[in-house]
Amino acid sequence: MSPHSTKSPRHASAAPARHAPAKAADPGPKPFLRFYHSHELRTKTLHVLETVEEADKPTAHAGRLTDLVIELTNTGMDQFFLQSLKATKPNYLVQQSASLGLSGVQKVMGTVIRNILGRMDDRQLLSVCASIRRFMA
Repeated sequence: MSPHSTKSPRHASAAPARHAPAKAADPGPKPFLRFYHSHELRTKTLHVLETVEEADKPTAHAGRLTDLVIELTNTGMDQFFLQSLKATKPNYLVQQSASLGLSGVQKVMGTVIRNILGRMDDRQLLSVCASIRRFMA
């Protein structure tokens, strides 16, 4: 408060408290985000990747790879969005609205993923497998 102010110290508005943003860990050469998944999903992921990668005709397993990509996508979205939201302890209506909205997004994304992966050739499916392996590293 300045010496020329007419307000008493009691009525002076305090500046809002600001929290310094948490410093991110050193990202190394390229920044990344990861999510945790169950051991069962990891086992399934490795099995599907090996099946596609070792197949004479990877496109014969496009459906299994597509199902895996959708499951991984849904798991990641759940962890990054819903679990983070639940940690804030929102009210029931907010939590249900978020769950319903995310469910709709996942259905649309599932359709898009199926259409895209369903049209890929062997080389492209193997590239998807390699990308998933890089994400797992």
